[in-house]
Amino acid sequence: MNSLHFTVETSSNGVIERDFTVGEIPGVLWSPASGADRAPLVLMGHGGGTHKRWPAMTGRARLLVTHGGFHVACIDAPGHGDRPRTAYDEQEVDAMLRARAAGEPEGPIVVRYNAHLAERAVPEWRATLDALQELPEIGAEGPVGYFGLNMGTATGVPFVASDPRITAAVLGLHWPDALAGTARQITVPVEFVMQWDDEHIPREAGLALFDAFASKEKTLHVNPGRHKELPRFEADSALRFFVRHLGRAVM
Repeated sequence: MNSLHFTVETSSNGVIERDFTVGEIPGVLWSPASGADRAPLVLMGHGGGTHKRWPAMTGRARLLVTHGGFHVACIDAPGHGDRPRTAYDEQEVDAMLRARAAGEPEGPIVVRYNAHLAERAVPEWRATLDALQELPEIGAEGPVGYFGLNMGTATGVPFVASDPRITAAVLGLHWPDALAGTARQITVPVEFVMQWDDEHIPREAGLALFDAFASKEKTLHVNPGRHKELPRFEADSALRFFVRHLGRAVM
């Protein structure tokens, strides 16, 4: 089993930020600067073409730490951030760029590529969670949440479905094509977000993926706007969702 190694540590505004590696997987762990008590863990999957320190990731992480008291971890997906691309990664990225330049739909390429990335990413998430739960401030008994949109949903759905340690998930902004069957295996509480005027994902596609989850408690959040116009207040809603299901009081 790969162990976790911290490489860099900084602290600001009540948040400790630690870079780590698990084998060849680079990640970052945000934690409350005060208090040594164990706290729940939220894992975050970033979107396509971004990385673990993308501004949206950092902003959501700090919100969850400072107002929820959680530990939050994000790792670079295969071919993203500090990780090299394979020849297949380059091929798929080039195909997406060509489709975009030609004004053709990118969805079929994104769905295909994200499904391939998920096959690589899910074992890495399991190894990362194994290593994080070895830390005394996290432990193996506490609840774990998952927060991932766009590509973070493509990798998150098979991860949540296959790992019973995940007890609640915030997902959304993805096609159902490669995910609906797996989503039917998920029974933990889910908060799902979609954009009503998404230029890439048709409304019926977003609704189909939401409908596929077998969770008895699932909530659909729909906002007007295009794909990248998800309101920032959805991060506040995700915070309340995780506080409710991971058992941590809002600070």
